[in-house]
Amino acid sequence: MTEPAPKLKVAGGNRAVGVAAPVQRSGPDLAGVLGLGVGFAVILIAAAVGGAPSAFIDLPSILIVFGGTFAVTTISYSLPEIWRAQRLMLVALFSGTPDSGDAARRMLDLARLARNEGVLALERQLAQLRDAPFLRRAIGLVVDGAAPEDVESVMAQEQAAIQGRHAKSASILRKAAEVAPAMGLIGTLVGLVQMLGQLDNPSAIGPAMAVALLTTFYGAVLANMVFAPLASKLDRNSAEEALVNRLYVIGASAIGRQENPTRIEMLLNTVLPPEKRLGSLD
Repeated sequence: MTEPAPKLKVAGGNRAVGVAAPVQRSGPDLAGVLGLGVGFAVILIAAAVGGAPSAFIDLPSILIVFGGTFAVTTISYSLPEIWRAQRLMLVALFSGTPDSGDAARRMLDLARLARNEGVLALERQLAQLRDAPFLRRAIGLVVDGAAPEDVESVMAQEQAAIQGRHAKSASILRKAAEVAPAMGLIGTLVGLVQMLGQLDNPSAIGPAMAVALLTTFYGAVLANMVFAPLASKLDRNSAEEALVNRLYVIGASAIGRQENPTRIEMLLNTVLPPEKRLGSLD
């Protein structure tokens, strides 16, 4: 029968918790959702006040800008990379980042368990680390007896791979931000050619002019309100995740060296932001 996970005290508090308690996330990024919502709301209100909002909807313009941006961006990348970027775009907008303070406290709990019962006691915790695959892999290496320098080397390579994937997704969004205005300009030229070719037909001038103007509008909105801001948010989230993973590597390698939890706390505090630094273990 599997033994229950031992209960330890969180650093700086008296509440008994499970060693592998999940790291809290910040929740949906309200700044991103609010900013995007307010930005589009302002445009919609301006369109409604100035005339009929339906005048800003034009199917040919939508096809040129949205379809053209997707097609041209895909030329520079592979389809799996495009799908991954779209998934990460939604994650960046609606999912929070791991809390570095919680991650540091989790490492201290694991360090205290290893200090009290030995490194092999951490094997019981691996099943509870499913929410943190990076930490689970690092602790697994420690349990398997890998040297601390090997743990640092292997996990550094894995972190580099993770950051490479994030950087590729951010570059895709930036590429889309470059392409969208260009597709808007192409649509403008298409609309102008259609308009100039039908000057003898006044009824055709209006739709052609709509294509000419709305494609530029759609391209500017997509680039400056969607793709470019989300690329910056991806960079920010990647930096937050890299900090948490660095804490995991520092803690795991220190556990492998059988260092005192007090020293591990000091090491973790050297990379934590001032407002997230841990207090005394007592």
